Amino acid sequence: MCRHLAWLGAPRTLARLTMEAPHSLLHQSWAPRRMRHGTINADGFGVGWYAPALRAQPARIRRAVPMWTDASYASMAGTIASGCVLAAVRSASVGMPVEESSTAPFTDGTRLLSHNGRVDPTAVRALLRERPDAPTPDSACDSALLAALVWERAATRPLADAVADVVLSLSGAGLADRRAGGAVPWAGDWTAGAGPEPAPQSAAVAPAAVARLNLLVTDGTQLVATSWLDSLSYRVEPDGVLVASEPDDDEPGWIDIPDHHLLMADTRKVTLRSLIP
Repeated sequence: MCRHLAWLGAPRTLARLTMEAPHSLLHQSWAPRRMRHGTINADGFGVGWYAPALRAQPARIRRAVPMWTDASYASMAGTIASGCVLAAVRSASVGMPVEESSTAPFTDGTRLLSHNGRVDPTAVRALLRERPDAPTPDSACDSALLAALVWERAATRPLADAVADVVLSLSGAGLADRRAGGAVPWAGDWTAGAGPEPAPQSAAVAPAAVARLNLLVTDGTQLVATSWLDSLSYRVEPDGVLVASEPDDDEPGWIDIPDHHLLMADTRKVTLRSLIP
């Protein structure tokens, strides 16, 4: 699992958004307060931001080391300000590579994406095989595969609809139908690709894992997020809106998003809608 946040509004420095609050993303890298799976986020971090006066595509820094060890980022974070920022600290799931290319935010054109959760890569690859126009994923990790699927959908439909469609398409991915004749409970098979199918396993031996699909996506003008089996909150401030896996301070105004909901935010309003019919 991971922790992530996004800001949309008046320009703020990366340091203010990721390092300076009492329970900032930096603090959450070693002491998250609401993370339901895992205890620490030391497998990398990444920050993406927009400088629209210079170019439409966002800039990124991604590292495969804990945020607290990177003196270079700490030095530069106070000198860069942006009106739209997406940042994440990573706790890699078992079997996932710990490398820069597996670290959020992922990007395509003007969009940035972070995934807090896990999903069966076999299920995502199956959907990608049906969509040859999808871009090549950054890495073999589940989050990179998931990002490629979102990018393919977002090319032809509004961003919020694309994100909701992907989440609903994968919400049942805890059971991966990988054998003729029945579903196999997924027990964390992160790296399997082509090759022999696994032997059947009973649910008592390998209980099915449930896909956790908290996504945070932006194109520089809007924020789209999903709450799907992990925490997500937002706060509207006088100069913008902050969406985060968990509040970065104990000040009033934070609103916890109910599970299985989609958040859409711009500089005018925040809208929530249920993802469950």
